[in-house]
Amino acid sequence: MSGQTAPLSGIPASHGIGIGTAVLLRPQSLTYEPHPVEDKAAEKQRLQAAISRFIQDTQAVADTFGKRLDARDAEILTGHIDMIQDPFLQEEMNNRIDEGQCAEAAAEAVLEMFKALFQSSEVELIQQRATDVEDIQQKLLEILLGVEQLDLKHLPQNSVLVVDDLTPSMTAEMDHDSVVGIVTQRGGITSHSAILSRALGIPAVLSVPDVLEAVQEGAAVIVDGTKGTVLVEPDGATLEQYQTYQASAAAKKQQLEQFRGRPTQTRDGKPMQVLANIGTPPEAAQVTQQDGEGVGLFRTEFLYMNRTEAPDEATQYQAYRQVCEELGGKPVIIRTLDVGGDKDIPYLHLEPEDNPFLGCRAVRYCLRNPDTFRTQLTALMRAGAESDGQLWVMLPMVATVTEFKEVRALAEDIAQQTGLPLPKLGTMIETPAAMLMADVLAQYCDFFSIGTNDLIQYLMAADRGNPNVAYLYQACDPAVLRALRSVIQAGVRAGIPVGLCGEMASDALLIPVLLGFGLERFSVSTSAILNTRREISRWSIQEAQEIADHALTLETAAEVAAYLNQVQER
Repeated sequence: MSGQTAPLSGIPASHGIGIGTAVLLRPQSLTYEPHPVEDKAAEKQRLQAAISRFIQDTQAVADTFGKRLDARDAEILTGHIDMIQDPFLQEEMNNRIDEGQCAEAAAEAVLEMFKALFQSSEVELIQQRATDVEDIQQKLLEILLGVEQLDLKHLPQNSVLVVDDLTPSMTAEMDHDSVVGIVTQRGGITSHSAILSRALGIPAVLSVPDVLEAVQEGAAVIVDGTKGTVLVEPDGATLEQYQTYQASAAAKKQQLEQFRGRPTQTRDGKPMQVLANIGTPPEAAQVTQQDGEGVGLFRTEFLYMNRTEAPDEATQYQAYRQVCEELGGKPVIIRTLDVGGDKDIPYLHLEPEDNPFLGCRAVRYCLRNPDTFRTQLTALMRAGAESDGQLWVMLPMVATVTEFKEVRALAEDIAQQTGLPLPKLGTMIETPAAMLMADVLAQYCDFFSIGTNDLIQYLMAADRGNPNVAYLYQACDPAVLRALRSVIQAGVRAGIPVGLCGEMASDALLIPVLLGFGLERFSVSTSAILNTRREISRWSIQEAQEIADHALTLETAAEVAAYLNQVQER
């Protein structure tokens, strides 16, 4: 391919600039002729041998990968082992062999069933679990069919991998030192491959339509993992420009290291906290690696995914304790089950709703299902009893004072029956009702955490996933800023901690505004911890208050954004 083409666009999954040569990885053919089997016992043995080989190979890759990064990153692969060892899954495969199917057909049918289950969800994170199943299916069929696996251990230097979908096992097996960029046709920001790419620091752009046809083997490629663009056969001027960007990004990353190990504080010395948002226990290790000061949001619904039944008390207790132990006495705020809306977990048998975002979700579901909720609260309180009070419990989607009082009464009942201490109990502020009642809620809550991702869409009556109303979903909108100020001030007046765990917390434009409102806890993705600390250090409280006051005099989101961009250039 010669001559620079128009940039290709996708999802920015791992930030940074990668400049190299395209290496195309096309899916291997795994076709076979389904055939009935007579010796069913032998066929079951053949399937079991393939499963054993899969486990052995995957564990070997996980061990190697764990030496390259933190061992917790390898748990993504050991999760594949856990899935293939699921007794229900293996029983279903054996049942199909008993019906006369060959091992390949039995394995494929059962794994396709699991894949479809995850794909049917409306939430991206659950959809991405389908990729894990697909990875398992591919590897198992390769073993059963005797197909030679792709060799990713010996790649040319400065390779840009272009692939339909980079599976977790492929990510772990590849020669990481030779790969400077990853481009896929499928995959999302929450996929395991995206997570591993970020852990490895390899720029990645996912879900680029028809990229395997748009890019030729050996083409010069620039991967902009920050903007989500891919440039093929760039001209000299473009290449030089991106080389400059690359050098600048490397310098910025080096500058951020200056903030590792430093306390989070404003320029005039007022202490703040930068906490992390996580979704699984293994991610707690990343918080300590990135020098986070605790966990501001642990999304517990992920404990309920990839399962055929709800986790029991012991399973949940171990998960919560693991996070607390990893953080070593730092605060850990754990959100109770936030199911419903865009998070459908099949075995919970949620009733279909015309508008699930305004339906029986989160705390509403939990209060209607007290047995499930009691199990979770008990596990949380057990783990909290061993964490010296550092585990705090946070309730999602609270709309009324009555809801909060009902949860507190349930927690008090558990404490009375078990002798466990009552944890700090707070609420997310993510409904307009809770925002307007923040002064009253503050009398009963031990803390607030503002969930701006939902709060903005409810305030603006604009679905955050709908591109037709994206112009309304603006964090800079004056209505949003006024709402935030009122909540933060209500917490300050009541003397309770107030945090923010939405995307706004790491937005450099809005950090001075949040400081000016009185926010002291910022909960962000682990990758944003150091940059958020740096941005906080740029401003004095007086400066921040002046910026916030002026922003509130403006009438539109565009005016606020323009003003804050101007402020950033000072």
